Amino acid sequence: MNVKIESSGKSYSARRVVRGSASAPAVVCPGSFSFLGDVDMDTGEIIAAGNPARGQTIAGKVLIYTETKGSSGGCVVLQALAKKGKAPAALITIKPADYNLAEGAILARIPFVCEPDGDLTAELATGDIVSISDD
Repeated sequence: MNVKIESSGKSYSARRVVRGSASAPAVVCPGSFSFLGDVDMDTGEIIAAGNPARGQTIAGKVLIYTETKGSSGGCVVLQALAKKGKAPAALITIKPADYNLAEGAILARIPFVCEPDGDLTAELATGDIVSISDD
C-alpha cells in the first residue's frame, strides 16, 4: 500500500506500515536510531551522543530516520511515550521497517511509513512541515 508524503511543495510515495495521517514539523535524524537509549522515555528528547538531532524532542513531530538499531525495546518505549503524551506524530524510516517498532506503532496508533522514493533525511530539514496521508 502506498502512502503520500508531502513537504515544501514536494511529494513522495512510501510504503505504509501503520495506517494513519499526520501533519507536523519534522525531526530529521540521519543514520541509525534506537528508541531504547537514544530517546528520553519521559520527555521524548533525543539524548544520543553524537546524534545531529540531539536536544530535539520527537513529541508531536514526524520523526524521519534512516534505520533502527538495537533492541526490541523500541516497542515499549513508543508505548511509554504515547501514555505520557510524548510520542511522535508519525514515523518515517528510509530503510525497511523494524517489525518490533511496527508493533509499538500499532499499539500506540502512530502512523508509520517506510522506504520512501527519496532520501528524506537528505532532502528535508528539521522543522519542515511534513504531511502523511493514506491514498
